[in-house]
Amino acid sequence: MTVPLGGIPLADHAAVYAALADAGYTDVWSSEVNGADAFTPLTLAAAWQPGLRLGTAITPAFTRGPGLLAMSAAALADVAPGRFALGIGASSPVVVSDWNAVEFTEPFRRTRDVLRFLRAALRGETVDGAFDTFAVRRFTLERPPVVPPPLLLAALRPGMLRLAAAEADGVILNWLAATDVPRAVAELGQRRPQFEVVARIFVCPTEDAGYARTLGRRMITSYLTVPAYAEFHRWLGRQEALADMWAAWAAGDRRGALAAIPDEVVDALILHGSPEQCRAQVSRYVDAGVDVPVLALLPTPEVTATDPVALATLVTRLGRDAKESV
Repeated sequence: MTVPLGGIPLADHAAVYAALADAGYTDVWSSEVNGADAFTPLTLAAAWQPGLRLGTAITPAFTRGPGLLAMSAAALADVAPGRFALGIGASSPVVVSDWNAVEFTEPFRRTRDVLRFLRAALRGETVDGAFDTFAVRRFTLERPPVVPPPLLLAALRPGMLRLAAAEADGVILNWLAATDVPRAVAELGQRRPQFEVVARIFVCPTEDAGYARTLGRRMITSYLTVPAYAEFHRWLGRQEALADMWAAWAAGDRRGALAAIPDEVVDALILHGSPEQCRAQVSRYVDAGVDVPVLALLPTPEVTATDPVALATLVTRLGRDAKESV
């Protein structure tokens, strides 16, 4: 499950993590956009539910210096030895430049260089020298983790997917349908043992299809108009299906962009239906090649985000018999 859940203070997430563990969830994965940072929710989970595995999906490669990113990862790996995976990625110009005042240049090479730096630093090595996009002088972690965390790479198109296959311990996929998974996985080639395919999957467990599609259209116009995601979906073959949305968005017609998204695109990217139906749809991602399906729970008309009891019931229904169904 993606954490934290919206509408519930972090201080009240002990009950959320307990409900997730009781429902059979094995992992909690954080993200980092403009809400909670990636590490604090996982630190709380490590303290409150030490049986859960932890992961970041993702921590941007630009917004922390390499040394600070290594320190944050090492500290969490120290708290949860063998149970933490560090996912990094390029993020986007809005997050990096507009919100964090860092120049967003050469995202592929920057992400590759941070990956290589972290690999050495988290093993306790002294890193001293120039990478293509930054230089580090004599950096050594004072507290290198006894168990270095696996490093996963967020990837959309072939170049980054192949980099993940060559140098990372896993790949993190996002904003794709179950039917898209084979194309992405094919770019990974022959994978090494223990290499993981992680996918964040948006789930709106409601039988009110109109509500789910309205919410899904708002999310799609927010994300798939970002150049990297637009190119990703062109590569996946959605040029024709999303052309009218992109044209309306470029013309400043936000309402027209929403209306131009076909139902079948929304239904492929935003899972909805009863919790049982959503579980069956998540299983299709696993059948297609995803090792770790990470649910991103969206609000529904039936359950408000500020009702912990209702949320606990919902995540239990979503996760019921998870090991058998997924």
